[in-house]
Amino acid sequence: MDRTRLAASIVSWYGDHARDLPWRRPDTSPWAVLVSEFMLQQTPVRRVLQPWSDWLRRWPTPASLAADPVGEAVRAWGRLGYPRRARRLHASATAIVERHGGVVPRDPDALRALPGVGDYTAAAVASFAFGARQVVLDVNVRRVLARLECGSDTPTGEPTVAERRRAEAWLPANGADRWSVAVMELGAQVCRAADPACAGCPVSADCRWLAAGRPSGPPRRRQLYAGTDRAARGHLLAQLRAISPADTLAENRLVAGWPDRSQACRALTSLLDDGLVHVADDGYRL
Repeated sequence: MDRTRLAASIVSWYGDHARDLPWRRPDTSPWAVLVSEFMLQQTPVRRVLQPWSDWLRRWPTPASLAADPVGEAVRAWGRLGYPRRARRLHASATAIVERHGGVVPRDPDALRALPGVGDYTAAAVASFAFGARQVVLDVNVRRVLARLECGSDTPTGEPTVAERRRAEAWLPANGADRWSVAVMELGAQVCRAADPACAGCPVSADCRWLAAGRPSGPPRRRQLYAGTDRAARGHLLAQLRAISPADTLAENRLVAGWPDRSQACRALTSLLDDGLVHVADDGYRL
């Protein structure tokens, strides 16, 4: 398989079909890129666009976020889901101020040492904010490379050593950051998990998965939300976001709107354990 030729085709396709996402623009700061990567974890792009703009308008630098209470970050996170990310982003901003003078570090190891930043996020920020040659291996990239080169559907679980080696082999010597965002975009727009648009794929003639008849991968469990502990947590957080930062809610009022009181109390305990909700003299607050 001629990886150089195929990579060039994907990058060329990206030049014609890339979405105009604000965090991809040349004047985007490394901090804004980091915020986008936190928000995009397990969240569709369409739900992130407005919260990302609002967040950067309020907190344009790590120092501005670190100067505010963590509860304000959780409040501003709104309905993005997985609110631990807001707390970790606040902790990351604080660490950037304390360890790096308020400047987002460009070194992947320094990025990886920030709270809430794992291998993927560190590589993505190093690549997209600083142009570093890094393997950026999200689920879209994993799916494209698995289908194109191996003829198999989307891998499950954490990326394997073999996957990382394969992704490294695709990285061009120059323009690796452009390649990484291009193959990610191909996976998001064309080589989708469901209903892939193979007719519009620039490398379909070489795709081993398509040639094999598009074999299915292992079945995936649907993640339910309604009625779960996670939904109960979201309900409680919404109640607390609706009050002013100076106010509190008593426990009875906080859990009253959820149909299963024992589940609501369990959710409240978990929010307290995670540091997303705090006890005040007369109730609870963010």
